[in-house]
Amino acid sequence: MKFTIDKNIILENLNHVIKAISTKNVIPVLNGIKFDLTNEGLSLTASDSDLTINSFIPQKEIKNVESEGTIVIQSKFILDIIRKLPSDVINFEVIDRLKIRIFTDNAQYHLNCLDANDYPNLRMDEHKDPILLKGELLKSLINQTVFAISTQELRPLLTGVNVTIAGNLLVFIATDSYRLAKKTIELPHSIDTDINIVIPGKNLLELEKIITDDEMVEMHIFNNKVLFKYKNIKFQTNLLSGQYPNTSNLIPNEFGMEVKLNKDDFSSSVDRAALLIQGKDKNIIRMSIAKQEMTITSFASESGKLEEKLQIDTDEGATIDISFSAKYMLEALKTIKDENMVLLLTNDIKPIIVKSVEDESLIQLILPIKTF
Repeated sequence: MKFTIDKNIILENLNHVIKAISTKNVIPVLNGIKFDLTNEGLSLTASDSDLTINSFIPQKEIKNVESEGTIVIQSKFILDIIRKLPSDVINFEVIDRLKIRIFTDNAQYHLNCLDANDYPNLRMDEHKDPILLKGELLKSLINQTVFAISTQELRPLLTGVNVTIAGNLLVFIATDSYRLAKKTIELPHSIDTDINIVIPGKNLLELEKIITDDEMVEMHIFNNKVLFKYKNIKFQTNLLSGQYPNTSNLIPNEFGMEVKLNKDDFSSSVDRAALLIQGKDKNIIRMSIAKQEMTITSFASESGKLEEKLQIDTDEGATIDISFSAKYMLEALKTIKDENMVLLLTNDIKPIIVKSVEDESLIQLILPIKTF
């Protein structure tokens, strides 16, 4: 294998696939990136068995191909080497089957490689009729839900995002059992078979970084994996096995109080209140409502106390005292893009629902924290 390619092209594609490399790989060859050069172009593949990313560079984007071939280059140094080489054009040449020379006019590296024959056969199947989503819409679905996944491996399913499709309704749900994020969209066409899968949240975060524009993303769903196809990139992740908890009964249907207020004013007030309780276990702040006025309070014995008042729109006689995590509230508020928002409340032990006035498709739920 011997070829010449622009530095920015190889670097961009390596940056995509290297996201699938894990420091916990138990299969040595998976610590490398597979380079497969054919007469059609250069295919780069990286995997940790759970996540596989493939990026294809068509031949027209390669400056020169002298010979084809396949090799696995160790990922530990390759990205930094390419990034730091002082040239806009880089040459690759395989020597002695398991060594590669990466060189420019003034610099060269010789790297030991891994045997491509040992690389597992990673099938990346596709359906004839995938689900199609615009890139920006998929980014939004991920960003508005994935932050609410659990980071605790004790309940593996909660480390993923539950994706369901019934008819033409696509729903993303994430919860760590203390909060919940739910986003619903309508697909252009109904799906014949209902879908109920759980995609690892950490892998969706990597996918979100790869998507950079509104170009269409294909979603190919199988029993134990899902493949996303975006431009020249295939992004395949295993699914989490098991039945995701039924979250439909967690969101109340009736509320005792509806509070309308400016989202930025509320977010800024919560953010200021959180300053005094940084480092505290649950970042608890208190919200009191009486006579169409909201009071935000935070207290730390070693730091002091903050009290701030906000004007709100609610029933004249509405009153409540409720405590919650400032961190959870701020993360929920970041998903709301509109100017005005709604808090739906019942009492100090029932969930707080955070919604946009304009967007009914997004629901954020936060459980209150009982203080004594």
